[in-house]
Amino acid sequence: MQGMPAPAADERQTLIEFLAFQQNAFFAVAHGLTDEQARATPSVSALSIGGLIKHATGVQQSWAARAEHAPQFPPPDPRPVEEQMAEYADQYVMRDDESLADLLAALKVQNTETLRVFAEQDLDAAVPVPRDVPWFPKDIEHWSVRWAAMHLIEELSRHAGHADIVRESIDRATMYELMAAEEQWPETDWIKRWRPAAGTA
Repeated sequence: MQGMPAPAADERQTLIEFLAFQQNAFFAVAHGLTDEQARATPSVSALSIGGLIKHATGVQQSWAARAEHAPQFPPPDPRPVEEQMAEYADQYVMRDDESLADLLAALKVQNTETLRVFAEQDLDAAVPVPRDVPWFPKDIEHWSVRWAAMHLIEELSRHAGHADIVRESIDRATMYELMAAEEQWPETDWIKRWRPAAGTA
């Protein structure tokens, strides 16, 4: 991964490149963290790096399913609504029985599946708007797969920004030095790879 999405020759590949770039941000922001650090909530927010990685996985899963099944709805979730709501709330929390390595592995699998769906689906296909989600609009019948891809880019970029702030609150590490370390960029006078502070390695 470079410091910007790769150039692309057409609309679909542009969407894919920007989507992949935002997906990869979560691997950079988690670079070098322990499970304890990934679970930490050091800012005024209740968000943690681990919780944001879980949410990035879950939100991709739901939107990729909507896009893949367009113009139909995905198969309904048969579980009681209370169980579904509990799972949604759990997306934002890294539990004591979860490891950062496992969360990143699940994210990697979902990233691949998300890119596959948006590489294959008709961008103009209608994605029906569910009526049981209170923050979804009531005055339109459907989005397009194209719109869903753009929304997912927006969703991931917003949460990658949250993760940047949480990470900087943990150890003052910032995006470019973490990207340089994760991707092993050549060092220059401008960019140095992130390294653990003395005495913490």
